[in-house]
Amino acid sequence: MARTDDAVAEIWDDGQAAVTTTPAALEQWLETEESRSVGDTGGDGESTGHRSGRRIVEILRTNKTDLTADDAAHMRKVVGYVHRHLAQRPDGDVTDTPWRWSLMNWGHDPLA
Repeated sequence: MARTDDAVAEIWDDGQAAVTTTPAALEQWLETEESRSVGDTGGDGESTGHRSGRRIVEILRTNKTDLTADDAAHMRKVVGYVHRHLAQRPDGDVTDTPWRWSLMNWGHDPLA
């Protein structure tokens, strides 16, 4: 895949704001039962958000200059998901809720 500086540059700042966890923290979160317990699995056993989290870890560990248009497209999805999900914040303490866990699968901890 060809490197696309324009596509990456376009989404870079929004992606950095949406993903509030480090690659190591996200990877550790993805190993938890809570992480695996939320989201639509589509029948294959792994939720869309969990799969996305694994991809986000890869993207975060890649040099910005080596990111591709596909990486930028995925980060656009992440930004969109995080913004939509934040708008649906439930009332009350969200610490141990599927709402927060789902966001955390996408690399965003609303309590961070």
